[in-house]
Amino acid sequence: MKIAVVKETFPGERRVALIPSAIAPLLKAGCEVLVQSEAGQSAGFLDADYEQAGAQIIADRTAAFAADVVVAVRFAGADPDSLEHDLPRLREGQILIGSVDPLGYPESVAKVSETGAALFGLELIPRITRAQSMDVLSSMATIAGYRAVLLGALELPKMFPLMMTAAGTLSPARVFVIGAGVAGLQAIATARRLGAVVQAYDVRPAVREQCESLGAKFVELPLETGDSEGKGGYAKAMDESFYQRQRQLMAEVVAENDVVVTTAAIPGKKSPLLITEDAVKGMQPGSVIVDLAAERGGNCELSQPDQRVDVHGVTILGPTNLPAEVPNHASQMYAKNVITFLNHLLKDGEIQLDLSDEITRDTLLTHDRQVVQSRLREILDLPPLENNEPTEESAEEPASESGSAKNEESN
Repeated sequence: MKIAVVKETFPGERRVALIPSAIAPLLKAGCEVLVQSEAGQSAGFLDADYEQAGAQIIADRTAAFAADVVVAVRFAGADPDSLEHDLPRLREGQILIGSVDPLGYPESVAKVSETGAALFGLELIPRITRAQSMDVLSSMATIAGYRAVLLGALELPKMFPLMMTAAGTLSPARVFVIGAGVAGLQAIATARRLGAVVQAYDVRPAVREQCESLGAKFVELPLETGDSEGKGGYAKAMDESFYQRQRQLMAEVVAENDVVVTTAAIPGKKSPLLITEDAVKGMQPGSVIVDLAAERGGNCELSQPDQRVDVHGVTILGPTNLPAEVPNHASQMYAKNVITFLNHLLKDGEIQLDLSDEITRDTLLTHDRQVVQSRLREILDLPPLENNEPTEESAEEPASESGSAKNEESN
């Protein structure tokens, strides 16, 4: 069986789906690995590295799509422009694996289904113990949280740590992290390592201990949050009256801090608005907001995706693909997730789809020329499939991500 790694075409995407050290396990499993030329170059992995690892380098993208299995960082809705060019290359029985943003662009999944290819969306890996090493969202959210704090530190006209010098004492920067999922917890840890005083907030009171273990002070707002956690530990969408009260209370905390990192997103929905323009006005000049939910509308009212906005003396950043800014380690982590997922599907050197398995069932989006995810069928206004019980997808985080990693409160 041939497995191909294609070069990413999405603007600014520097990651690669498999790195050279990930080739050996596939060869051992009896697979042949093809790598499109320069697929790993932006992440620091040269064609020669792949060849030395036992992969075959091919120059043509069409030849890569002739493989039985094609893996990528971005497929379908995560790279809609490229999908239009790749659709003619897809065929019956082929398997595609990558981040595909199915809830953001469900129509792209429908297009793939018409080709007969089986599409797996790695964002939908269930958060269960045996799937932890396949969890792309958590891997990419870790990088996004780390990188977000570095961006805030670079923009802030202050240094993060407390410093006692002959010229006087410099007070530490104050950082507020909203959302204590994977991205938020990594942001807390990074800000603390840089010497900042850190506060954290999440609608799920259960994460308080995690925040405090990393050195953050957990902010408690007088809100009813008993029903705030959904399946897999993800934060659930609340009603507008909850968010309105939350915004009012949060404005006071935001005003006390120099850097605010927001990570709150709901899968397939507009990001909850947490920081209003009035709250931004209340911040000190020179303060920074890094909004990791900007791709879905943003947690800050003034955020713009992939833009740097300066308003009311505050700098607001809306990065949507921070993992691509750390492509070497991001690719290393992503490749580990992909290899583990492939090993889950491989039996005797061939892909075997066991639809009774939760991991396979939850990540499989198209099969036999049908969209098979019940939630996507509802979004696309398609009738339910027979013997297809609805499941609650645990998609994000970071997280776009795929960092595309779409980022969530639980991410």
